[in-house]
Amino acid sequence: MPFIIQDSNLRLAAETVCRLVRECGGRAVWVGGCVRDALLGLPVTDVDLEVYGLSPDALLAALGARFKLDLVGKSFGVIKLQGVPVDVSIPRRESKAGLGHKGFEVLSDPDLSPVEAARRRDFTVNAIAYDPQDGAVTDPFGGVADLNARVLRHVSDHFSEDPLRVLRGMQFVARLGLSPAPETVALCRDITPEGLPGERVFEEWRKLMLKGKAIGAGLDFLRATGWVRYTPELEAMIGCPQEPEWHPEGDVWKHTLHSLDAFAGERIGNNAEDLIVGLGVLCHDFGKPLTTQVEAGRIRSRGHCEEGEAPTRAFLERMMAPPDLVEEVVPLVIEHLRPHELFSKKAGDSAVRRLAVRVGRIDRLVRVARADHFGRPPTAPDGYPEGNWLLERARALDVQACAPKPLVMGRHLIAMGLKPGPPFKRILDACYQAQLDGAFGDEAGGLEFCRTRVTRMEAKGGARLRGAKAVPLEGGFHDGGNQGLE
Repeated sequence: MPFIIQDSNLRLAAETVCRLVRECGGRAVWVGGCVRDALLGLPVTDVDLEVYGLSPDALLAALGARFKLDLVGKSFGVIKLQGVPVDVSIPRRESKAGLGHKGFEVLSDPDLSPVEAARRRDFTVNAIAYDPQDGAVTDPFGGVADLNARVLRHVSDHFSEDPLRVLRGMQFVARLGLSPAPETVALCRDITPEGLPGERVFEEWRKLMLKGKAIGAGLDFLRATGWVRYTPELEAMIGCPQEPEWHPEGDVWKHTLHSLDAFAGERIGNNAEDLIVGLGVLCHDFGKPLTTQVEAGRIRSRGHCEEGEAPTRAFLERMMAPPDLVEEVVPLVIEHLRPHELFSKKAGDSAVRRLAVRVGRIDRLVRVARADHFGRPPTAPDGYPEGNWLLERARALDVQACAPKPLVMGRHLIAMGLKPGPPFKRILDACYQAQLDGAFGDEAGGLEFCRTRVTRMEAKGGARLRGAKAVPLEGGFHDGGNQGLE
């Protein structure tokens, strides 16, 4: 079996573990995803090794003499090598003792047979073992045949003891191009997500976004198994109609799946950015079920961008997505139609700068809008001129990947003789709005603008540059202009 391990450190570490175990009288075999990926001709980026014939203490002693070890998973019989993605485990017996993904009693058993060890795995394609010493493949549940037939099938009825396996099925369908076996789908329908910790749920969705080649197929697996009902924001999209003139593909669910597949074909390889954009695409039309109406025979979803904020937050927070990630995704949902709108209006620089303030990164927004644009088969739009136009404008204004930084700061006001106080924020906000409008483009221009306006206010008695304190400005802050200093 050809193992394609491009990382020389990973290859050396795996080979060294096998040698150390063999020298101690044990046997180490490759198991799980590394064997599956090798059979599919995919690069192996991490290795799971299962060790037979050695006690946990003997294995620890053998590995500890050569590697620094991470024993976080020791209670589950798993030893991680520090600095290299290699996990080493002893076969274990498990019995269901409680609710959820963690509700198992685990007992390591180095004398367990490879067949019994494989029986505890989730899918047949993950229950194949390979012995690098003699090249023997152990495949007691027909995983190789299922791989060749591109079928995802559960190993045994023990599958239902861990509800996380349903979500693993979702991302395996998407990643590997597998079709779920009917009996596996039927079994999943009887499983509930009892006791599943949110962070583990989020990890499966993260893998779906970052590794799924056919993300739509993964979500269709959730629908087929009935698990879509546990994500009401997704379930609400099923059957939600769209105007056929703009969406010949069908309802919001179908559109979202096509959009996700379009996104998957254009990932950039930066996991942080791809995850934000992928979740933005997933959630971009969550507001449509809340706003869709028929008006004069036409289907309309007015305000769906803004209405998408609440369900997006609910969906992401339920799966315990990091709060900073939620705050990056939400603006993409709210603003996902803005590239088209600005392009249609041939909007000016101020509108582009203000959009950058709201979304943080215009390049992310264009990626979401582009996936939305291409998620409408059988129509095949020619390119995406809106996105190209907006990116060019954003690059010219240096706001493609960040919001404009304020040129007038509090220290500048202090240098002018103003003392810190409530007026500071209104002055700084007004200067920033003027900067966005293009009233000035560098620090010197900003200071001159501020100095002129504050001097004018001083003449009106609205602010003082001298004296014991600064009094509030007249008029207050006005979004979209510099009236706050007038």
